[in-house]
Amino acid sequence: MRIAGPNTDLHRRWNLYIDIVPNGVPFLPHAPLWHPFAALDQSLEHLELFVLDVVDVVFSKLKRFHANDQADIDAMIDRDLVRHAGLIERFRAALDEFSGDARASDLPKYVENLHRVERDMLDVPETEIDLPSWI
Repeated sequence: MRIAGPNTDLHRRWNLYIDIVPNGVPFLPHAPLWHPFAALDQSLEHLELFVLDVVDVVFSKLKRFHANDQADIDAMIDRDLVRHAGLIERFRAALDEFSGDARASDLPKYVENLHRVERDMLDVPETEIDLPSWI
């Protein structure tokens, strides 16, 4: 956190910082998609950075879905970084991951938030998402 946390040289130079998120918090498929961030890695001595795929970032925001999360999702969509088909594919993969554990009770809210993204941001019809009958 001293090297890359808030208010560090890295934060001021690149306008990004490391934030520690408790394990299990994000809504993500079992194998999140990571991409190397080579442009920034070249200037770092102690870190090798990978960034989460844009669609997986959208998922990570569906759990909390506060106003700033919605604004972030809308900005990613405005930059044409979110394909609807890819979003649904990754959502279904995450759904499979979460439907068998204690977090399954949260899934109806995630589906509701996904539908808001589809309807209000992507301007596409809501996708039918089948949840297990016991949820």
